[in-house]
Amino acid sequence: MTAVGPDALTELLRPAEAPSVEEKQPVAPRELRARPSRGDAVFRATSYAAGGITVAIMLAVGLFLTLRSGEALSVAGPSFFWTQEWNPEAGDFGIVAVLFGTVSIALVAMAFSVPLAVGTALLISEVAPPRLRSALVTLVDLMAAVPSVVYGLWGVFFLQAAVIPVAQWISYYFAWVPVLAVTDPDGARITSAGAFTSSAFIAGIVVALMVAPTQTSVMREAFSQAPIGEREGALALGSTRWGMIRTVVLPFGRGGIIGGTMLGLGRALGETIAVYMIISPIFTINVEVLSKGSNSISALIALRYGESSQFGLSALMAAGLTLFVITLVINFTASSVVARSRSGAQSEG
Repeated sequence: MTAVGPDALTELLRPAEAPSVEEKQPVAPRELRARPSRGDAVFRATSYAAGGITVAIMLAVGLFLTLRSGEALSVAGPSFFWTQEWNPEAGDFGIVAVLFGTVSIALVAMAFSVPLAVGTALLISEVAPPRLRSALVTLVDLMAAVPSVVYGLWGVFFLQAAVIPVAQWISYYFAWVPVLAVTDPDGARITSAGAFTSSAFIAGIVVALMVAPTQTSVMREAFSQAPIGEREGALALGSTRWGMIRTVVLPFGRGGIIGGTMLGLGRALGETIAVYMIISPIFTINVEVLSKGSNSISALIALRYGESSQFGLSALMAAGLTLFVITLVINFTASSVVARSRSGAQSEG
């Protein structure tokens, strides 16, 4: 073993001197650069391209309608939005009557479709056993794929005859509500079955059955996102199944209910074939939804497109532009509501 001298031992025990400020060198931060794979790059480019093409098509449709409707809007002026008649050749045309019919049919549809969609979504997500649940989901999705002309034929040849007695009963007992009364021009009550055919009420029921599957799918997805811990906690505290649904599932799915309702409303406003096959077109504001006669913008375009002149087509394009803007606003609002909804929403205490 080698002996260590006093000088060497002193040198080893001497504390190390701290480096001076001049000797310290700043350490540059490392740069982290992600290198996406080729698959990620292709997916990102495809997604941007698909989104850009969708927006471009939407803008092109809006630009096309605006250019084609310019002639009619320049002739009609602001009166286009409050004139009831539709006679473009005489320069007397407006959209208020058909717009009122469009909104009334859509509101009747929402009155039937929203409760039906909420109940069906709760049945699928909360009540039905797993085996039956998958079958119900498939059935609802298949209903959404049924063509609208099939719903129209069903409404004309089957539903209308079944609904007329119901409409007569509603009018008899609730005639004190202006929109549920059926009267003649003199104000006398009408009870004959012929006065209740081809109404906005019947068209609204058919449209409700068309939009209910879409609404059900949106609401079901929202209800299924309610946290399991919240559900089990409510049940552990003695809550019934309905109590758990009322205090946990429905508050968490509020965004889905609103979004699904507005998405269905957007489709109901633009429904064409089924409404065209059922209603009896008129060009006056009919506030009595149970009585015969109504109209809609889409049905007006389908009815007058083949027989219109060049100026008449411009007037129809103006009506289509109005419907396009209204539907666009509703769909964008619905998408925003659905995007903002989250599973962590507060439940009711």
